Amino acid sequence: MTKKKTALSLGAHPDDAEFMCAGTLALLREKGWEIHIATMTPGDCGTVQYSRKEISRIRKGEAAKSASLLRGTYHCLECDDIFILYDRPTLVRAIEVVRKVKPTIVFTLSPCDYMVDHEMASRIAKTACFACGVVNVETAGAKSFEPVPYLYYMDPIEGKDNFGTPVKASTVVDVTSVMATKEEMLCCHESQRNWLLKHHGIDNYVIAMKALGEKRGREIGAKYAEGFRQHLGHAYPQDNILKAELGELVHLL
Repeated sequence: MTKKKTALSLGAHPDDAEFMCAGTLALLREKGWEIHIATMTPGDCGTVQYSRKEISRIRKGEAAKSASLLRGTYHCLECDDIFILYDRPTLVRAIEVVRKVKPTIVFTLSPCDYMVDHEMASRIAKTACFACGVVNVETAGAKSFEPVPYLYYMDPIEGKDNFGTPVKASTVVDVTSVMATKEEMLCCHESQRNWLLKHHGIDNYVIAMKALGEKRGREIGAKYAEGFRQHLGHAYPQDNILKAELGELVHLL
């Protein structure tokens, strides 16, 4: 019997996955993988017109709609936007969702990114992967499991660190064939256009998403690509499963 293959994106906010790894998720879905998208927060501060309660409801609905395009499942850990903490309660929530999903691969945000929520989510995801098999860490309704999942860090926003230095990806995936799906998933997050326009000065965040995709694509001679760095610390898998699964679409730099 073939072991079920499952991919989990564990980010900070709804639309993080759609910006940075939805193309790769779509390619894995085409290969028969089960897809899950989880966010630490419902994005309850991503608005200039709704209450926290209302925007949370709207954004979780948008995220679920996006995940459904890959026949996937959306999860929210219900942390507070802007206030993601590396603390015991948050870690337990993250470990629990990883244990429930039992992912083969986890995609998370860059350890160095433009906002601390992203950086905290990255650290939390790293620990959640490591702790998924630690039996003395108890999680309600979810048992520990082995092995440690493969862990990949997505590109930071705009592909640069906090000092403006371009971040070099070690694994670049050609997502040209699924860019239409990635764009459709991002467009599910309709509430974010006005927010990004007012807060970030981005009038069309689809254009911003495609710009980074084109930048990564040029590195491998493709129209669009997504970049990742694989976590290769002790106890984490050392082989590159994306290369094994997606073959010539994956370029190792």
